[in-house]
Amino acid sequence: MVKQHSSFSWLFISFTFLTLLATSASSYAKSISINVFAIPSKPIVELVANTSDKLATHQITTFYQQGLPVHATLYLTDYPLEAQNEIKQMVERIAKEHQSFEIKANGFSVSPSNWAFINLEKSYQLQRLADEVTLKLEPLRDHQAPVPSWVKHYPNKLVAFERYGSPNVFQNFQPHLTLLANEKNPALALVQKALHAEPPQAQGEIIGIGIG
Repeated sequence: MVKQHSSFSWLFISFTFLTLLATSASSYAKSISINVFAIPSKPIVELVANTSDKLATHQITTFYQQGLPVHATLYLTDYPLEAQNEIKQMVERIAKEHQSFEIKANGFSVSPSNWAFINLEKSYQLQRLADEVTLKLEPLRDHQAPVPSWVKHYPNKLVAFERYGSPNVFQNFQPHLTLLANEKNPALALVQKALHAEPPQAQGEIIGIGIG
């Protein structure tokens, strides 16, 4: 039985966003980047909101505060434009085969290039979902997509990208909730220190799958 969430089933697909993305991309590109992601429940969303409030006191605005949905990427790669309907149908079939499962958010990380994340603890269910999405969607991807330059510096990620079109799958899967990208505000270091002393934590569930 598929768990219901509000007026949606376990699946959540951002049809409007995907349609607009396809329209804008078709004028200049033959492929489109599509993110298939896991949707967390309210306690996890509230943790992101609270952490965003702390960052906002230092004039740092997170993706959440910009109106983007809280999500954990399962598989992000490029596809031919004409593959979009088949991708949506495949994700819907995957969603119907799954039920909600527990997940824990624990900790705050900042990358060398100042991407900031709330970490999700690895679990069998989340890894299995990410692996399944990757295996079922990989055949649809754009196999001519160029390798990102940064990936070339990490042999294990390069191998993953060449095979699956993403450097962050299977053994490289590190579930997280992205808050910031390439943040320039030096106050981020102060927030990082404070959040390492008192890490953000919340227990919740993965309640759906989204496409964007």
